[in-house]
Amino acid sequence: MRHVDRVLASLLAAVAVAGGGAVAAEEPPTTAVATFAGGCFWCMEPVFDALDGVLSTTSGYTGGTLRNPTYEDVSSGGTGHTEAMEVRYDPARISYEQLLNVYWRNIDPTAENRQFCDRGSQYRTAIFYHDEAQRLAAERSKTEIERSGAFAVAIATEIVAAGPFYPAEDYHQDYYQKNPVRYQRYHDACGRDERLEELWGPGAPP
Repeated sequence: MRHVDRVLASLLAAVAVAGGGAVAAEEPPTTAVATFAGGCFWCMEPVFDALDGVLSTTSGYTGGTLRNPTYEDVSSGGTGHTEAMEVRYDPARISYEQLLNVYWRNIDPTAENRQFCDRGSQYRTAIFYHDEAQRLAAERSKTEIERSGAFAVAIATEIVAAGPFYPAEDYHQDYYQKNPVRYQRYHDACGRDERLEELWGPGAPP
């Protein structure tokens, strides 16, 4: 009887392992979400798309009061939204702290309600945290920059809780890929790279 019990137990264990392996194989990869506002989302999208571990990026609007805003609504400056980037990433391949480091070095954190050639609260910079760990990491990174003494003026970038995120219209998604000539013309005319190098030194952005 004990031998039969042992055989049955072994068979059940084998089935459990096989079943568990099959379930594990079907599970999607672990993902996390980060949301950053860094001025024109056209220019922030390629920055994050280039990072190993970033799974997808979505241009959109957040931080305002109007539900389902359009680009025209947000551009008016009256909805409270800012252009932002929703980044889905694999935390096993890239950390939130690494995303923060890339984010800071691709914005002008001293500019209030503007970024480079774009003016208005819809272009303000902000880090929208999704949990307590992100909030603490964002605040630490901001404090490090403030204590570094690199800037003579206050850091204008906000750190606020993430709220509803509204994806922008399709023609804004992957704009740098769909309209490479227009994108490059706008990017260059805005003086983005020159200002980033002035702020962060040669080689910026990363």
